[in-house]
Amino acid sequence: MRTKNNRRSAQRWKWAIAGLIVLLLSALIFSELNRRIDGQWKRAGEWWGLQATEKNYGDEVQKWSAHYDVPFPYLMALIQLESGGRKPAGRRFEEHVFERLKEVQVGTRTRYENVVEADLDGANDEAIRNLATSWGPFQLMGYKCILLDLQIRDIRGQDAIRAGVEWIDVTYGDVLRKGSYEDAFHLHNTGKPFPKSGETLTYHPDYVEKGIRLMEGYTPRK
Repeated sequence: MRTKNNRRSAQRWKWAIAGLIVLLLSALIFSELNRRIDGQWKRAGEWWGLQATEKNYGDEVQKWSAHYDVPFPYLMALIQLESGGRKPAGRRFEEHVFERLKEVQVGTRTRYENVVEADLDGANDEAIRNLATSWGPFQLMGYKCILLDLQIRDIRGQDAIRAGVEWIDVTYGDVLRKGSYEDAFHLHNTGKPFPKSGETLTYHPDYVEKGIRLMEGYTPRK
């Protein structure tokens, strides 16, 4: 009888250990998927991001990088940095940008970058919220479309790559064509060139460093 009970106890332990192994594997898989989907700042997820960026955007980026004479590796690395190569790319609302735009609208702030009071005339809070949200594979803020007289749908829909590359070309394309990638990544993320002090102003301290490293994974298609 005791031998039978011992066997049952051993069997239960085996099932418990097997269940624990399954849970651990599930946690590891879930963690890796999160790195891929959420674009977290982890080196282990970079391979997934590269594959997704190539698959979802490679052909179109190649087309418009050639059209605007903007480096293909930079654009691809930027997409991986900003949206992890996801399609659809998702969006991020920025509360502080919303507040700045509201100040411009009511006249307590003269301008916010290229946005002036006349640009926001008649806009309700939902419209301004959209302007204060980043969209598309390049995660361009909605208010960036005002410079090119575009609509939000242009930077978040099927035309997002063309619109995004056009905006990049107009705002800091010359910096890219000079090969000043530190400045280019910093300009995209903060609106300012890379500081001479070397102290980056980007949200993620390694944003510029990672962007330059990611560029090595991309070569123009022929």
